[in-house]
Amino acid sequence: MIVYRELSSLEQDLGISSKTLYAVSNHINKHYHKATLPKKSGGFRTLSVPDEALKSIQRRIVEVLLISMPVSRYAMAYRYGSSTLQNAKHHVGKQLVLKLDIFRFFDSIRYSTVKDKVFPEEIYAESLRILLTMLCYHKDALPQGAPSSPAITNIILYEFDERVGQWCRDQGIAYTRYSDDMTLSGSFDPAEVIRFVRLELKKMGFLLNEQKTRIQRPGQQQSVTGIVVNERLSIPADYRRKLQQQLYYCKKFGVQSHLTKIGLEVSEATYRMQLLGKINYVLQLSPNDRDMLEARRWLQQSAE
Repeated sequence: MIVYRELSSLEQDLGISSKTLYAVSNHINKHYHKATLPKKSGGFRTLSVPDEALKSIQRRIVEVLLISMPVSRYAMAYRYGSSTLQNAKHHVGKQLVLKLDIFRFFDSIRYSTVKDKVFPEEIYAESLRILLTMLCYHKDALPQGAPSSPAITNIILYEFDERVGQWCRDQGIAYTRYSDDMTLSGSFDPAEVIRFVRLELKKMGFLLNEQKTRIQRPGQQQSVTGIVVNERLSIPADYRRKLQQQLYYCKKFGVQSHLTKIGLEVSEATYRMQLLGKINYVLQLSPNDRDMLEARRWLQQSAE
């Protein structure tokens, strides 16, 4: 384990001058701007997004300092080899699927928690702990638009994931967490599991988002991070139908004409890449899907 007691060592490993680190940290508010993204459930989510100068510093912090910090095997997002597909695989063919959500997750993470859990005193000198925390924190919250925030959440929730994961294993329950979304599946009493998770969250200073609790029973469509898991992994029919509709209009009218018709202000190249990503997502689960294979060929050939 590398220990940082001198600023010069941190400066050398990050490849960023101390002058730059302090100049940015001393005027941190100037390096963020607000951005809004639509929520699936309606409304908008406001993000604090760092500028390129701060973003490059945060990326180096992740690549050099946070990469060696422990992350639970139950964490399925923001780590090497993780994906929505890997998350869903753990919950295929289970009797019950329970989906839980942490209330205002990023907003509930405190400055002191980041400092203590992510930049602990056994690794960093006090002055460096303060500097690094300031570079990753903003206005009493962990900024959702910062590249350092995802890795920080996994580190902070390591002990929580391990406690919940071990308890679930003892009960014969599958548990995974994808960001602030927790999924538990198997045969169990949902009320008992909810009580346990609620208590463990409270120990960490978090609350359960009661309004987002979902119990998916046998006979219902059971989905995990957008993937149906009832009997096997599959794409929801609605997702595939909407994608086929988009592709149909692109073929019939041309990509640019379709964009103009629906009033979507993105470049044709960007929209093509979005469609290709969706097609490849479907093919991950259904590699022999003829319609999607043909659509991918058309999309690639029509761009040449």
